[in-house]
Amino acid sequence: MLRFTTCQAQIAEAFCETLAAFMAHRLDISTECVVDLSWQERERLLDRGDIGIGWICGLPYVRKKDAGLDIELLAAPVMKHSRYAERPVYYSDIVVHAESSFRSFEDLRGATWAYNEPGSHSGYNLIRYHLATRGIRGSYFSRVVESGSHQDSVQMILEGYIDASAIDSTVLEMEMTRNPTIGRKVRTIASLGPSPAPPWVTHRSIPEDLRAALRREFLTMHEDIEGRAILGTAGISRFSEISDEDYHPIREMDRVAAAVKW
Repeated sequence: MLRFTTCQAQIAEAFCETLAAFMAHRLDISTECVVDLSWQERERLLDRGDIGIGWICGLPYVRKKDAGLDIELLAAPVMKHSRYAERPVYYSDIVVHAESSFRSFEDLRGATWAYNEPGSHSGYNLIRYHLATRGIRGSYFSRVVESGSHQDSVQMILEGYIDASAIDSTVLEMEMTRNPTIGRKVRTIASLGPSPAPPWVTHRSIPEDLRAALRREFLTMHEDIEGRAILGTAGISRFSEISDEDYHPIREMDRVAAAVKW
């Protein structure tokens, strides 16, 4: 049994389940998508090989790789929207309530802020990097809280609990597709990036021939009618081949971001 999981936003879980079933059919193997555990526990199981395939953020990928964990890149999504220019990248959208007076990131000095969790590139580290490159090392926001997820951050904006947050652009797009009313209630005032897209990875305990077969199926999925339809449900055009070098920008941003203390 080959176990899949996602440590991305909860909204991506249905896509992971469908993808695992697609791979089972294509490779004539048994698969399971693990989504009934916390994402932290899923990540721990992926780290030690009890889950073989996972969709993770680029920041934990580089930290795991540099720590010597036995993980290997498979592929990264290329999103359909024209803003991604047919590249495996994404953005961090700075979101506020539609009725607020904020018009730029600079307007947010002294505002209240939420990040999803400290292992996130788009929701946490990229913002610290952005501040560091502007010479800001200390307090910028009046209050900073951890929401637990991008979707929770959006909800906190809608309820007026915080002023702004940085949301993974692909998560925001999926959420607005599922719930169009959100698009009328929030507003994006800035976009940071692009950054390398969150990769699908495999644990190296998976046999080499199976890892190669999985990589092939990821990279050709868009050529299959059923595969193309599955990708479309997540706003994905295709999967792209990637290398560890593609994630060097995140390594550098992580280094620079360390100077900023909240």
